[in-house]
Amino acid sequence: MLPAAVLPTPLTRVDDPEFAAAGAELWLKRDDLAHPTVPGNKWRKLAPNLELAVAQGARGLLTYGGAYSTHVRAVAAAAHGLGLASVGVIRGAELAGRPRNWSLARAERDGMVLEFVERSAYREAAAGGRERREGYYVLPEGGSNGPAVRGAAVIAGELAAQQPDFGPGDVVCCAVGTGGTLAGIAAGLPEGPRALGVAVLRGEGYLEGEVSALHRAGYGREFTNWRLAHGWHGGGYGKVPLELERFAHWFQGAYGVPVERRYVAKALWAVYGLLRAGEFGGRRVTVVVTGVPDPER
Repeated sequence: MLPAAVLPTPLTRVDDPEFAAAGAELWLKRDDLAHPTVPGNKWRKLAPNLELAVAQGARGLLTYGGAYSTHVRAVAAAAHGLGLASVGVIRGAELAGRPRNWSLARAERDGMVLEFVERSAYREAAAGGRERREGYYVLPEGGSNGPAVRGAAVIAGELAAQQPDFGPGDVVCCAVGTGGTLAGIAAGLPEGPRALGVAVLRGEGYLEGEVSALHRAGYGREFTNWRLAHGWHGGGYGKVPLELERFAHWFQGAYGVPVERRYVAKALWAVYGLLRAGEFGGRRVTVVVTGVPDPER
């Protein structure tokens, strides 16, 4: 049986002297605590899709991802909890005969059947979830689609309820890979607050288009209360340069919050960098903690 999500997720203040000196506040929306088995905030995007899959009588879920995809693990865990089959189409045919890494091994333990495809063919296969398999509900890579955007919009509603003075002085920040969480937060915000996405991969221009497309898919319109920061990806997706690792290690030690490196660390790194550049003076910045660190191996 799939356990229930623990919502609303906690909202905690970080008493950081650098923010205080700028007359600003730093808060964390702990979406890494949203669900006991579905990792990170993937529950937000999956929940409405799972409802659709069950309503349609799907016998399984099919999705796409890389060898360390949190989304793939989340789909496997959710399917297992619902008693559904699951298939993960994994980038890299050369991985099929190798020992499974911890991430793929966990997906398999939850019953997911892994199908490995050539890297040259993966992008076309994954684009828009084109593959259709009888009885399977198809989720795109990263899980970002129209229903997922509406699921992520709940984050903004929770923040409005948790902060009675939530308004023009608020900035809500999250890491951006496929754009679904940012699109949802922006769509769910009341008038006044702004959403800031921190790109975790090289994708200037492209990611803006993806977020706008997700708004159209989820709401039939576009929103203008958001922007993307592109200077904090550390060299590309999955890249964690030494400076970023040192920052994440410092933050984790100073404030006792586990810091996932590929997404959350980059969002926090950007927020401090933008503060030092003169942004956020007098404002309240809430960083959505979207993921959990990889296990020690």
